[in-house]
Amino acid sequence: FFSRGGICSRTRPSEARPVQSPTMPRHGRSSSSRAEEPPTKLAKRVAGIEAPPQATLELADGTRFEGFSFGSKMPKAGEVVFNTGMVGYPEALTDPSYRGQILVLTFPLIGNYGVPDRSVLDDLGLPLNFESKEIHIAGLVVANYSAEHSHWASTCALGDWLAEHGIPGIFGVDTRAVTKRIRESGAVLGRISVDGKSTEFTDPNKDNLVAQVSTKEIQVFGRGQSPRLILLDCGIKYNIIRYLVSQEKVQCTLVPFDYDLEANPAGVEYEGIFLSNGPGDPTMCAATIKSIRWAISRPTDQLKPVFGICLGNQLLSLAAGASTYKMKYGNRGANQPCIDMRTGRCYITPQNHGFAVDPATLPSDWKTFFLNANDFSNEGVIHVSKPFFSVQFHPEAAGGPMDTAFLFDMFAQMVKGNPSRLTLMDPLIYNAARFPVRKVLVLGSGGLSIGQAGEFDYSGSQAIKALKEEGLEVVLINPNIATVQTSQNLGGASPDMVYFLPVTAESALQVMAKERPDAILVSMGGQTALNVGVELYESGALEAHGVRVLGTQIPTIIATEDREIFSAKLKEIDETLALSFPATTIDEAVEAAARIGYPILVRAAFALGGLGSGFADNEAELRALAAKAFSTSSQILLDQDLRGWKEVEYEVVRDSRDNCITVCNMENFDPLGVHTGDSIVVAPSQTLSNREYFKLRSTALKVVRHLGIVGECNIQYALNPESEQYCIIEVNARLSRSSALASKATGYPLAYVAAKLALGVDLVQIRNSVTKTTTACFEPSLDYCVVKMPRWDLHKFSKVSHSLGSSMKSVGEVMSIGRSFEEAIQKAVRMVSPGSAGLDGSIEENEEDTPAGDETAVEQRLQELLHKPHDKRLYVVQAAFEQGKSVDYVHNLTRIDRWFLSKLKAIAELKRHCLSLSGLEVLGAADLRRLKQHGFSDLQISAYVGSTEQMVRRRRIQLQVCPVVKQIDTLAAEFPAQTNYLYMTYHGTENDLDGDKDSVMVLGCGAYCIGSSVEFDWSAVSCVRQIRASGQRAIVVNYNPETVSTDYDESDRLYFEELSLERCLDIFEFESPLGVVVSVGGQIAQNLAMPLKSVGVRILGTDPDDIDRAEDRHKFSNMLDSIGVDQPQWRELATIDDAICFAEQVHYPVLVRPSFVLSGAAMNVASTRAQLRDYLKAAAHVSGDKPVVVTKFITNAKEVEFDAVANQGRILNYAISEHVENAGVHSGDATLVLPAQKLYQETVRRIKRIGQAIAKALKITGPFNIQLMAKGNEVKVIECNLRASRTCPFVSKTLNANFITLATRAMLGLPTKPYDIHLADIDYVAVKAPMFSFTRLRGADPTLGVEMASTGEVACFGDTVHDAFRLAFRATGFKPVPKGGNILVSIAKSDDATTDSLHEFRESAAALVQLGFVLYGTPGTAEYYNSIGIDVVPLAKPRSESCTDAAIAMTVASPRKKAVSPFGEEPPTLTLGGTGAKEVSPSPMEVAGGGDVDTGVGEHDEEDKPIEKALDFIREGKIDLVINVPEGSAKDGTISNGYLIRRTTVDFGVGLITNIKVAKLYVETLQRAQQDEEAPPPKTIREFYELAEPL
Repeated sequence: FFSRGGICSRTRPSEARPVQSPTMPRHGRSSSSRAEEPPTKLAKRVAGIEAPPQATLELADGTRFEGFSFGSKMPKAGEVVFNTGMVGYPEALTDPSYRGQILVLTFPLIGNYGVPDRSVLDDLGLPLNFESKEIHIAGLVVANYSAEHSHWASTCALGDWLAEHGIPGIFGVDTRAVTKRIRESGAVLGRISVDGKSTEFTDPNKDNLVAQVSTKEIQVFGRGQSPRLILLDCGIKYNIIRYLVSQEKVQCTLVPFDYDLEANPAGVEYEGIFLSNGPGDPTMCAATIKSIRWAISRPTDQLKPVFGICLGNQLLSLAAGASTYKMKYGNRGANQPCIDMRTGRCYITPQNHGFAVDPATLPSDWKTFFLNANDFSNEGVIHVSKPFFSVQFHPEAAGGPMDTAFLFDMFAQMVKGNPSRLTLMDPLIYNAARFPVRKVLVLGSGGLSIGQAGEFDYSGSQAIKALKEEGLEVVLINPNIATVQTSQNLGGASPDMVYFLPVTAESALQVMAKERPDAILVSMGGQTALNVGVELYESGALEAHGVRVLGTQIPTIIATEDREIFSAKLKEIDETLALSFPATTIDEAVEAAARIGYPILVRAAFALGGLGSGFADNEAELRALAAKAFSTSSQILLDQDLRGWKEVEYEVVRDSRDNCITVCNMENFDPLGVHTGDSIVVAPSQTLSNREYFKLRSTALKVVRHLGIVGECNIQYALNPESEQYCIIEVNARLSRSSALASKATGYPLAYVAAKLALGVDLVQIRNSVTKTTTACFEPSLDYCVVKMPRWDLHKFSKVSHSLGSSMKSVGEVMSIGRSFEEAIQKAVRMVSPGSAGLDGSIEENEEDTPAGDETAVEQRLQELLHKPHDKRLYVVQAAFEQGKSVDYVHNLTRIDRWFLSKLKAIAELKRHCLSLSGLEVLGAADLRRLKQHGFSDLQISAYVGSTEQMVRRRRIQLQVCPVVKQIDTLAAEFPAQTNYLYMTYHGTENDLDGDKDSVMVLGCGAYCIGSSVEFDWSAVSCVRQIRASGQRAIVVNYNPETVSTDYDESDRLYFEELSLERCLDIFEFESPLGVVVSVGGQIAQNLAMPLKSVGVRILGTDPDDIDRAEDRHKFSNMLDSIGVDQPQWRELATIDDAICFAEQVHYPVLVRPSFVLSGAAMNVASTRAQLRDYLKAAAHVSGDKPVVVTKFITNAKEVEFDAVANQGRILNYAISEHVENAGVHSGDATLVLPAQKLYQETVRRIKRIGQAIAKALKITGPFNIQLMAKGNEVKVIECNLRASRTCPFVSKTLNANFITLATRAMLGLPTKPYDIHLADIDYVAVKAPMFSFTRLRGADPTLGVEMASTGEVACFGDTVHDAFRLAFRATGFKPVPKGGNILVSIAKSDDATTDSLHEFRESAAALVQLGFVLYGTPGTAEYYNSIGIDVVPLAKPRSESCTDAAIAMTVASPRKKAVSPFGEEPPTLTLGGTGAKEVSPSPMEVAGGGDVDTGVGEHDEEDKPIEKALDFIREGKIDLVINVPEGSAKDGTISNGYLIRRTTVDFGVGLITNIKVAKLYVETLQRAQQDEEAPPPKTIREFYELAEPL
């Protein structure tokens, strides 16, 4: 398995102590020296690459780590040390301070960017890319080595470079285990042996290492410059010389370390003395110390300034009379936080030293200059009155950050005789004390939508926790009832007051007037909250109410959002923005495009997730795009096309003391052109060199400081893949989607820290919440690789384009963790597609029909699918590699970096070779381990070798090939972790901890998608908190970075892992918990119940056999028949002909229903024989081997939700809510009312009786939900879910009774006392409304049906249903219709009088006219209402003679506007900019005339004059609301008149209602609002609860 795509590591036994579980060996392997069986032929040679020789790292205490050799094959010995830097290995290996040391790099992926050209010299004649002329380490130890490197500056592989210098390397080692051993035992001697060739242990510290690395001759650099320095070379790094000569413009004379300054035999003239870094024990440099002592003891008028670095700090201290000591393991890496004792500022510094100064021994006139904020060791000394100072770190930083380079300038000024610059603390740090905060108003983000999802529940929850810790009163506005942050039972993390109101300036003003807060926090609620904050600021409302903004101030936010201001700000600091111009008219846009050149990116300013953006190749396309973009924003942005460049992002944190750090950097797998929300993202970056990494980091800090951001933000770059050229794309001055990802990827709680910083707390004071002992003013070091992969649900929409570009389309994301890219990417694939075995090539879903055997057509199709970004491109890339295509072939078409592609090719090659094997028994332990290290699942392997998942698992366990458990600790094992944030990997030999038997394992929800969203995160968190409150320990398994449940302090152990059978068993068998909860994580967790039970796992709550009886449509329907519960006529059918026969017996329409699916996947109402055939095929594909049932669809029936908790078949509590829409709209897309307002008492009684019968029959213990339909008093069951439902948080918060808390007690077997709920006493109403993202889903038909389409939900409360509905409607982003506004009505005519919506809406239409609105209608609608005396102005339908096919095609293919359908979508205006590729138009579809719009045929008025066009009125902003009620949603690819009207309405940001019941309730609400003199004052949820308390 050593492929050209990168050599995979091989782990061997170390000192792990396996603990046996009842079912399998504890993960980790024995420390004995037993060798695995010899590798098979497959393991020895793959793709023509021979396996490297075996190598061993042996420590002096006898511990051995087995691996493979790269570099030189000669054995070497030295002191084993570790470095936690994530980039900069060429610089580290040539650092003389590492002389004689075996260097362990904690970052596991090494060699990615190769080695730069060694012949390139700088202006001083020094090697440009290195710190000396040779490699100084004795040996190199890494986890994974990439033989295939990728970088524009690379000229050879790392291994070749090591071999050239005679330096051995070993890869395949559990470097985290080595690091922990050094951390616990101290620095240790070691040796690297290759192929059995060994050498004696040697202690380099016994040698005078400085003498080995110091110059032997005097050299002068910068000759003629002034002033002049003498540099004592103890092992000086070249970058020190470069900086002093190039930046400070001084002359540097380099002399040997033992040069006698007093005698000055060479007569060197100098005005300052510099003491360099170097290796080893400083006490061995006696001559140097003597010379320095002479220099600092001279008479005052003869003193020369002295500056020392690293070893120079120790030498200066020794010369002053202090002493030094050997540290336990030293400080080596690029992220050591050091505090300037003059100002309290903390700087991130690179270090490499094993000795330190003892500050207690410093003479009285010497003081500590810098202090390490983590271990409090001395980091520098300074004389109180004389010009002497030194630091322990490297200000020149190669590799590493150069945040302290100002020290060189400080020294240069001293040498020049200039007065020292005054260094003072910033008085702004006392602002918090001058303006004390008592109460804070926090703005949430509202309902989830594409571009603004669950990450803001996580961010807001973290912020509220931080504010409460500071003793503040927190008021929250957020209508998203499914969130954790809107809960009242969070203890110290709960907001004091929660307002379920729209996140608008109007709501905020009402709450401010009532609550009178001191401050407002707008950075935790996404673009929605930010926009409200800007509006309040610009209107003067904040100043008028005495409310100040916490954290980043509004002018800074505006500066980052307004492209023109932003560009000017960047020019002030000489930074580069991608060529960009704003425009406020179409003509200005055309002029700007002429200056930039085509193609050009068009973006709407102040928009979220790239909304309203796209690429224009010419002026015609630009004008069309600009017209739509201007419909959402008054300003558009014209940007240079940088497609193909790398996209890189940094998360930056800054406090009020100007401490500034980068927490995480991320690199997009896809090149620029795909919105970052739709791109695979890798953290940390894998293909950036040290120079690139820290250049971008330095720029980030400079920009953030210049803008004045306080808190957290991110900065996005475009980086030229062929040079170090970069452009800044944008800065988001708030918490973002990337912030949540960065928090989970690093373990650094960005939102929590940002909230503290907003109050004036500084970074140094905040503790690292993972280690508990170190400061939060640090930059995390990762010893693993993280992959974020988007989740799309585009397949749910028949007309939607699958292309990816500058506007985000994904509905959720996953985050995987591994110690190789291959391991992480394969995990991510399985996470994003539950049930998937792993990354396999496929073009089936994208493949168009091509003539059989036409290889040219097939090749062209492959190239097209590779070239154009779309949601399945990763699988097409893999298919290309499986077909034998080269890395260069794929790179040239995709522009994806070759390093990533080489890893994917390695996966493809392993698959190909597995397919050639004769069976499972051929695979030995070494083979299986390598497959697992490349991310292959047991299911995947079984498919390749003709076996089963269970057999592969059994063989793997027998061969002791098991994953190990590793911690995420933010500091790459340098400090012990106090928080159990875990993942599993096959790149390791020992576990970081032992199992926890006395615990309960909770399966989370996985990626957010349509049908599974934040409500299941709320359920999981509620469950976990109850488990812990009951005195038991909770283990959470989930992989969604947007969730609160994956916050590592929510549970006792968090596994950021797959929710697959294999991985859940791995965790279960390692931890041996008391049982597993599957009923709070949605359908993904629920589907694991039976597989887990079948292998002996104890499932808590309802028995999996009973869950199966509810999920299996056939079994459930049979059960209902057996207990006498009514249901629609049904049948499980073996053939399509049987289904057609059944449908014709019961009469159409019928409902096709697959089993074990989420959000009504592939569920459809068929009204014709042709539709039934198509829908049955789709259902069979989704349902797999599970039954598909066909039922009679009952029209005009009311749908009802029954949510309950039961214990052993007895109901404890229940809630009954009703849908506003009739049955036929998926419950997730329906508008719910609680308590139900329009149910007969007899209907309620029958529903309760049915609920109890089902609970008893299924012996339910835990939460469950039943959906029913009622017509008259006849009640029929639709389905039953034996798990938490999406309505669970809605009913729990409405009734002030947490159903999941109660259900958890029942599942744990604890005493359960039902809540005291009195429905009759509830004197308020809650309305839950769906959130849709049709704007993002190009081509999708914004209608409602039995398959779910909404991406989120909101809920509001009111004294009446109309009050609650009005607020909920507004909270979805629905724009109020102005008085006297224009409303377009287009309603399909039905032959069935009982379902004729046109007739049903007649009273509502009349009411709209009475309310002063002007009604417009398509011809048939207008004709009908005019005939009954309701004035409606007719407008032509799209397919009239006056509408061209070209115009229709433009409407279909050019959606670019914010949607509000049927309640609206995210309420934007200001935006997250995005960059992306041009979207591809959907395939040609038949344009049909009728379908779902009224049957009117007249397109002329009575005088036979052409009437105006409906689409033109919508496009020109003449319509304020569209009520379009179709007869049915066409899923056959046709484009109807109704579709064109709905799509245009959505694309141009006009309100759209498509359901007749919702339309009627909306009109009633308008009538009620006119009757009420003023809107009721806002109430908190607690105030509503008080209305329900019995008198």
